[in-house]
Amino acid sequence: MSSTSKQQAIDEQLTQLRDSSPAAHREIEQALPAIRPHGDDVALAWLLACRKLHDFDREAGKAFVRGSGEAERVSETVMEWTEQAQHFTRWRGAWRAVDGFMANLPRAYGSLGHAGQRRWAEIGFVWCERQVESGCAYFTTPVVDLSGRQGITGIEQLAQPAEELFESRKLLLATYLAGCIRVRNLLGAQAILPWAMRGADILQAGRARGEAYFRLESEESLALLLDQLPGFRFADRNRLLAMLLDVWFGGGFDVKEGSWSPEKGRPFVETDGRSIYYPAVMPNRDEAVLSALHTAGHMRFGTFDRLAMSKLFAIAGAEFPESGPVSWAPLFARYGDDALRFQLIFDLCEDLRVDFRIQRLVPNYLSRLLSAARPHPRHPESGVYYNLALTSVEQALAASHDDGIIGGRFAPLLGPAATVADAWRIAAAIYSDKELPGVSDLEAFHAAYLPGRGPNTTRLAHPQQQDQQQQQTQAGADGETQPQDGEEEAQTPQNAESGDERDGGKRQEIAGFGDSSGASSRASGRSEEQRQNTGSSDKGVPYPEWDYREGRYKRNWSWVQEKKLAESNISETNRLMSQYSVALKRLKKAIQAQKPTRLAPRLRQFDGDDMDINAVVTYVVEKKAGRSPKPAIYRRREMRQREIAVTLLADMSTSIMQHLPEGGGRLVDRVRAGVLLFAESMEEVGDAYSIAGFCSKYRDNVSYYTIKDFEQPLSQDVRSQIGGMSGRLATRMGAAIRHATACFDGIESRRRLLLILSDGRPEDYDDGGDRRYLHEDTRMAVKEAVAKGVHPFCITVDTMANQYLPQIFGRGHYMVLDHINSLPNKLPEIYFRLRR
Repeated sequence: MSSTSKQQAIDEQLTQLRDSSPAAHREIEQALPAIRPHGDDVALAWLLACRKLHDFDREAGKAFVRGSGEAERVSETVMEWTEQAQHFTRWRGAWRAVDGFMANLPRAYGSLGHAGQRRWAEIGFVWCERQVESGCAYFTTPVVDLSGRQGITGIEQLAQPAEELFESRKLLLATYLAGCIRVRNLLGAQAILPWAMRGADILQAGRARGEAYFRLESEESLALLLDQLPGFRFADRNRLLAMLLDVWFGGGFDVKEGSWSPEKGRPFVETDGRSIYYPAVMPNRDEAVLSALHTAGHMRFGTFDRLAMSKLFAIAGAEFPESGPVSWAPLFARYGDDALRFQLIFDLCEDLRVDFRIQRLVPNYLSRLLSAARPHPRHPESGVYYNLALTSVEQALAASHDDGIIGGRFAPLLGPAATVADAWRIAAAIYSDKELPGVSDLEAFHAAYLPGRGPNTTRLAHPQQQDQQQQQTQAGADGETQPQDGEEEAQTPQNAESGDERDGGKRQEIAGFGDSSGASSRASGRSEEQRQNTGSSDKGVPYPEWDYREGRYKRNWSWVQEKKLAESNISETNRLMSQYSVALKRLKKAIQAQKPTRLAPRLRQFDGDDMDINAVVTYVVEKKAGRSPKPAIYRRREMRQREIAVTLLADMSTSIMQHLPEGGGRLVDRVRAGVLLFAESMEEVGDAYSIAGFCSKYRDNVSYYTIKDFEQPLSQDVRSQIGGMSGRLATRMGAAIRHATACFDGIESRRRLLLILSDGRPEDYDDGGDRRYLHEDTRMAVKEAVAKGVHPFCITVDTMANQYLPQIFGRGHYMVLDHINSLPNKLPEIYFRLRR
């Protein structure tokens, strides 16, 4: 075929695609320039594949076209993956597999190479042939998760037992893939087969029980996993550790089990200044002993000294509360995206100060720390921090042997009068040198700590008085430091994984900080009391979750952790206020015209300020007719106050970071603007209101960001937090609705409205791909809210929402916005319609 004929064939295909789907034609024209350099034959073959996939399933065609540009850029080929994509047309309902295949193609080529990519695709096609759902599960799982960072060898590790399980038990991949990956990562490839065999037996006994086992959500599966985890178990050595701490520090420590679970990464021993929290398993005995001594050292040697902490907060320019637990978050929030880097430097300095003090008490402590740390593998991104920490310990050990203080930047930390405030100063000086690289993810962040050390600011701190601190330092504590007046017993959990996944997960939320503001753990005492009454614990506040498959509630299944939003952006707030100033003026004018507190006439009253003429005429007529009418012939004007309280609950999942079509910016910009206009309008109307956001990662990690409480004024800090709202993780809506409903307790109002702003369906990482599961739970949460006098109403920009919102909220209790750009203006207007 001549080049002219080929071009005519390409133009003909484009014309046909334009006639059948103008939207698809536009996307194809955008992707085609990346394909054309490979020649007309390739371009024509690619167009034919577009047409074939589009005719097979519209969503499959869209996924293929949208992923083609990046696939071509990474692979530098077209025909190989184009031919592979057309295999999916053999299986009905395989559009999700196409979507996952195209999304994973760049990483498959980048991490596996061309031969590895072919093997990856081949394994997936085998499972599509057996069951489309299993093929979808395989292709939608990120390649890096499948491979376990071991290339195609890691994928083969999963494929081999999968083949055996299918042949012997007819067990399909979709049933256990997610759990299988976690088991492989934690216990090794050899543990997959016995774990899956056990699950197959449980599945035969009961499907719901077996599915929960494979998702590692049932108590028996988690217990089995923890039992098989290699390492040192604190629970079995409690008495040994208690004796160890008693010998070296004089006892007086409250030791508790923490909330660590295998999916949260590296285990650490933690403290809040009042108790020591240990994980279920530590890598080995040496690290466990070092961790216990190091954590106790923080409690004994001034990390939580109230005077030193207040000085630290003053240096950092943050407010230090007079009483109650204290969050470290305000200290690090000023560093924004570079917060992880500064926290590593600060922890390194404070750990060195404490470890040097421990060395004076435990003579072999530093040498034991070095012996454990030197052979430890280095993470490629954070190895420089690990090496710096190692060097600092070596210098401290030399100083302890010479009974003198070394020179250099760490020298002030080794003096007997050094405090946590000095550690902050040294850290700030090191940070200003800009010699250390940034840290982008939590895995690298965790890997930077020496054995026995860990993030120091994961929990709310309970400061100690100076005299108590001196007694503990000099003579050992006579007992555990008791909470000061006004301090609360409730704990806010570590949430090292609730990362900000804005921009596709490239950036992380400040990790390892306390989860409330520095001023207090909550803005009002009511919320603290409510948190205690609902059974809050180290993991947060527990709520039941409805399982439609079993027809019952799972008790204490989802856990909600209240937090303050770490990000703030007052410049973005000011920009939005300027952009929407005209709309805000119009809203305020409309509010003034229908103030809910205006004087309203009341007719046919028994007393009043004036006569009701119509009532008088009616009274006279009925009297003349021989009846006995009631003398309700007056009218009066009185204040009518609508007693209403409203919570605006915003979905802060990753999807709000998506870019809008045609250069319209990002969805999060509209969300911020809508929330801001809502808040400003509520200030004008005077109704009691609160603002919160939510996201989730698994059932035990539902984050509830209280941006403004009912009693809290609309301050500059609140406006700044609205400007800093961003997307992260997933959408476990049922748990968030239950917690928002609970937050209405103690609010005196005749009507309670829960306004939910969302951009998609309820989903989470551990729903097993069963969309109905969280839909049904959210539906039950809505029913529970209504039963408690709270009326939920959902506003969404998801164009597909009509398929699921009627079943969840009921007709008339949701609204699908036809255009995303209308969100900022519509949000306050919808509220005013609902409040009538």
